[in-house]
Amino acid sequence: MTTLVLTVVGDDRSGLVAAVADVVGAHGGNWETSQLAELSGAFAGIIEVSVARERADDLRTALASLEGLLKVTVHAGTDAVQAASSRSSLSTSAAGSRPLTLEVVGNDRAGIVRDISAVLTSHGVTIDRMATRTTDAAMYGGRLFEATVAARVPASVDLDALTAELERLATEIQVDVTLGA
Repeated sequence: MTTLVLTVVGDDRSGLVAAVADVVGAHGGNWETSQLAELSGAFAGIIEVSVARERADDLRTALASLEGLLKVTVHAGTDAVQAASSRSSLSTSAAGSRPLTLEVVGNDRAGIVRDISAVLTSHGVTIDRMATRTTDAAMYGGRLFEATVAARVPASVDLDALTAELERLATEIQVDVTLGA
């Protein structure tokens, strides 16, 4: 088996997920993991698909037939054997790291993600997942920014120093940052 990672973007309308799932299924693919969303009238997502190595090229060609409905980009993933080996080495490196979650809430403004991610990067923190959104803050008359981040911190990183820098930044950019393990 081989893994393909699909990115999909198109004008939002009914049936987009079914169209991709039909093509994947017709070529013996298995829909593994996905993150899909409607964003400002566009449908966007990322999908992990496993398929027999000998059917991967046919699946790539068939996904191209969705052009006009969706823009589908296919990225090579890893073979199942390589993936199992990678997971094994990831668990070894994960043993040397600690999980970290961050919740960020504040008045929306440009640069919040840039500033938070710069601090994390400077400490060698790896972001595994991040979800962000903005909503109307009716009582305040503006937009509210919210982010949830799941990350891994290398064992060598001083958590107190990371926490202090995130707290300093939160004060500077006027957001609340809540850390958890």
